[in-house]
Amino acid sequence: MTEIPEHLLKRSQARRAGGDAPAEAGAAAATPATTTAATPAVAAPKAEVVPAGPPAAPPDIPVVAAYKARKKIPVWAMATLSILPVWMFMYLRALTPVTAEATGPLGLGAEIYAGNCSGCHGAGGAGVAGGAYAFTENSSMLTFPHIEDQLRWVALGTTAYIDAGITIAGDPNREGGAHIAGSNGIMPARGGNAEYTDADILGAVCEERYVLGGAPEEGEEFELWCSPESPIFEALEAGTATFENLHEVFADSGVIAIGSVPVAGTTAEG
Repeated sequence: MTEIPEHLLKRSQARRAGGDAPAEAGAAAATPATTTAATPAVAAPKAEVVPAGPPAAPPDIPVVAAYKARKKIPVWAMATLSILPVWMFMYLRALTPVTAEATGPLGLGAEIYAGNCSGCHGAGGAGVAGGAYAFTENSSMLTFPHIEDQLRWVALGTTAYIDAGITIAGDPNREGGAHIAGSNGIMPARGGNAEYTDADILGAVCEERYVLGGAPEEGEEFELWCSPESPIFEALEAGTATFENLHEVFADSGVIAIGSVPVAGTTAEG
């Protein structure tokens, strides 16, 4: 008897135990598997990203809302408003009274007084205690009833009067009391030098009597000596007359001699 190889026996036994499954399995193994090529997947279109907008503005507070709701000024009105300051300036300028500039002796006298006399007598002529007499409240007219006496006093100064033995400045019967020479400061001599002319001195005295003193700008003295048309001032400016000869040049006007030496002051009556 022929001996069957052991491996064939094992194969036979396996078939009897599992039927045809191995064969089929072998056939399936023997048949090359066919694989359908995978179709590459198409990427879905990417969704467009829309950036988020700024956060919504908070509602206006009542004051701001009321301002925005208020009617705006029209353009034509803005043009009108822009010229209001100019109009107001012109209106106020028209209401401001124009002060006439002083001419003649008073025009010159204001400059002379401010630059040379105000330091002792005060800018407003109120005087300085222990330093100089006042011109306010018509004081000049009371002390020197005649303008010639005041002109002489200013031109020659206190020292010349004291040296001449004249102790009273102006009217010895002055209402309110006579002014004693040197008792309230020393008046320096303003005449006899190149710094002040006779016209300068007249201008300063007119300022003291009519502006600072408050005397009415009228009457014979004012017209003759201190008015803008003063013939005496014009003569002094032109050099056709001086304090030495004014009483001769204007003899018809009753001018009192001024001269160049101290003379006691005259009274209101004479």
